Amino acid sequence: MEYKKGANNPATFSANGTQMSVGIELFAPKRNYTAAKVDEYFPNALYLDATTKKSDNSLFAIPEFAIGHQLNERINIGLLVYGNGGMNTEYVADSAPQGTFYDGTTGVDLKQLFVSPTMSYQLNEQIRLGVSAIYVVQQFEAQGLANFAAFSQAPEALSNNGVDTSTGIGIQLGISHIINSSFSWGASYRSSVSMDKFDRYSGLFAKQGGFDLPSSIQLGTAWQFLPSHQVVFDWQKINYSEVKSIANPITNLMSAPLGAEAGAGFGWHDMSIYKLGYQWQRTEQQKIRFGASYTEQPIPSSDILFNILAPGVQEWHFTAGISHALSDAVQFNAMAFYSPSKNVTGANYLAPNQQLSISMEQSGLGVSLAWRI
Repeated sequence: MEYKKGANNPATFSANGTQMSVGIELFAPKRNYTAAKVDEYFPNALYLDATTKKSDNSLFAIPEFAIGHQLNERINIGLLVYGNGGMNTEYVADSAPQGTFYDGTTGVDLKQLFVSPTMSYQLNEQIRLGVSAIYVVQQFEAQGLANFAAFSQAPEALSNNGVDTSTGIGIQLGISHIINSSFSWGASYRSSVSMDKFDRYSGLFAKQGGFDLPSSIQLGTAWQFLPSHQVVFDWQKINYSEVKSIANPITNLMSAPLGAEAGAGFGWHDMSIYKLGYQWQRTEQQKIRFGASYTEQPIPSSDILFNILAPGVQEWHFTAGISHALSDAVQFNAMAFYSPSKNVTGANYLAPNQQLSISMEQSGLGVSLAWRI
């Protein structure tokens, strides 16, 4: 039972009898921003200190858990529980009047947990269908943003209000089709997830604290070109434009207050992701994998200012992994990935003669153990 396949496409979720999997990923992002020096200061502009500032908190542990059971020759059921990224920055200020936006330590922390009851059904020898209910719990906290109060419709619900929690429910559908012994393909669709509002931050996020999850679609194909060698290609699109708090551009700051329907957000564009992978069945017990993915840049150069808080600028990821059957009942999995540093530069929207640059570099390591009960 490979939990990650089921999380991407519920049609691929299957178990040999009753199986369980537990794992952890250590995620190590490096985030920073640079504010350039300026020769002239204009009144009523918000200039950032000319410096390069690195974010604290550079190691995160992301858990995963799955249990699956084969009811009969056609039906598999299970439960997947996993963290789904998020965003985190913490630019520590040396003293209270200082900080990125002159309000002390500045940053945001978003955590998301997915709980997905899953079922797959073998329609015939070639086609398997799958469905997952998605229950999402997310937590958010922001600090150091009080100096944007003049732009907010609810300044008391803008910053430094502690951790707020919201929940929501969605659905994911999938299909897997084996064409012949060499070719197969699959597709999955995850609905948008309407989340409860972050009431403590209704003066920050558009739609009075709204922070929904966007829908996504994924298509993939696999080619077994030799008995022990397989190539896979996936395309995924994430529809950030559906979520106003993510997609609204910073230019809205002058036409609508923060927290309003049209309040400024992070300006993220819809994202397409292209993934190419290779799997080698080295022995009967061992599989070795390599992969690379490319992501269209979601952050335009015009929206750098707010994305200091969420510099998700990565474009390339490279991965390697191994699966090894320790026995007929136990399998060990491990993977490592690296995403090289990427910079995006643009003007400070509230002080256009100042250039800002945001960057991130990522690396990580994950291990999991699956066994038959």
